[in-house]
Amino acid sequence: MSTLHIVCPHCDTVNRIAAERLTQHPRCGQCKAPLFTGHPLELTGRSFQQQIARNDIPVVVDFWASWCGPCKMMAPAYAQAAGTLEPRVRLAKLNTEQEQGIAGQFNIRSIPTLVIFKSGREIARVSGAMSAADIVRWINSHI
Repeated sequence: MSTLHIVCPHCDTVNRIAAERLTQHPRCGQCKAPLFTGHPLELTGRSFQQQIARNDIPVVVDFWASWCGPCKMMAPAYAQAAGTLEPRVRLAKLNTEQEQGIAGQFNIRSIPTLVIFKSGREIARVSGAMSAADIVRWINSHI
């Protein structure tokens, strides 16, 4: 039986979960909230590194901004993709206006940009708005 480290989307506590229990709606051992919500997680400067580095499942980050028309257009599709891909993949969003340092660290030049992280490292990225089906297809092709 393999165990996975899953970071709680509510309190950022690292939980050890048996891989076969991922689909059984596991809850955080610390705050008791669901570990998977079926919605993208809003990242902050404080939670970004914990979510990227400590999750054993891939984490996909949508780098976006509130003034970006294509970002707003893609938001419902990204939320739909989260419901499809969890619990195998965690989808998250990072507002590049509020977290300019992180956006700069990852050399984000256009938005929306999706970046897949695995074990704390970037493994793929794509820029531009996509449909939910295209998001799921792109992520599945890289994990």
